[in-house]
Amino acid sequence: MQLSEILKPGAVRSVGQITSKKRLFQELADLAAAEYRLNASEVLDALQERESLGPTGVGQGVALPHARLHGLEKVVGLFLRLEKPMDFDAVDRQPVDLVFALLAPESSGVDHLKALALVSRTLRDGDLRSKLRANDNPSALHAVLAAAQGIKAA
Repeated sequence: MQLSEILKPGAVRSVGQITSKKRLFQELADLAAAEYRLNASEVLDALQERESLGPTGVGQGVALPHARLHGLEKVVGLFLRLEKPMDFDAVDRQPVDLVFALLAPESSGVDHLKALALVSRTLRDGDLRSKLRANDNPSALHAVLAAAQGIKAA
């Protein structure tokens, strides 16, 4: 599995100030609707439901929200670079500015976990995070993420 298999170029954005998780999840849901033709309200509900089980801020300014959706055929990704970091209840208590969301079919077991592990390993790379933070162009952000796959692929 490679990042380019789950993350379309159009599913990458740099966004201005977002002040709440609910607004962030709405932005992700709207992006999922636009790029993957998913129901935005179902995506929003699924992300909020998963987040209620425990925060998905993994540290070092990174959050990996994820959810399972009925009717989805494969794992898909969404990436947001926040211009202003926001509180996300991350494990290290640091604000989050890099958000990689994964949406998976309800029945996906191993594929969902493999995608989550791939994204987690990729975003652990400090140089990669620096490159993402230095760019606000969605095409450049996608290129940085896609280029990382050769090194970090599962």
